Amino acid sequence: MKDNTRVQTQRLSKGKTTALWSLQILVAAAFLMSGFAKLSGQPMMVQMFEKIGVGQWFRYVTGTIELVSAVLLLVPRVVPVGAALLVCTMCVAVLTHLVKLGGSPLAALVLGCLAAFILWLRFDGLKALTSKPKPVSTATNP
Repeated sequence: MKDNTRVQTQRLSKGKTTALWSLQILVAAAFLMSGFAKLSGQPMMVQMFEKIGVGQWFRYVTGTIELVSAVLLLVPRVVPVGAALLVCTMCVAVLTHLVKLGGSPLAALVLGCLAAFILWLRFDGLKALTSKPKPVSTATNP
């Protein structure tokens, strides 16, 4: 009976892992496209950042953050870092839509929530990155 339960848990865990990686790939693809549109100077992006009024440098910074974060979502060890960067970026995007741009912040809100979900599920990886490794003892007992 115990062996059957362990097999079911392993299958479920493998299914969850596959679903999470699929989500990470989809979110990464969305941010790769968005970041590329900003960095390549698509007219819509140039106009949007002109309306924000901070300057076009902000478009380059935002596009770079989105591209780098998208790549980080695909590297297992640093997935939580990429997701955390995207959560922060999408919080600013939602606020910018509400305060400066007008229109619906729904796309930024959905992408931010997906990034937050990835961060939540991969949070243990973030703890592993920030924890100090235990020192290796080189002393031998006589």
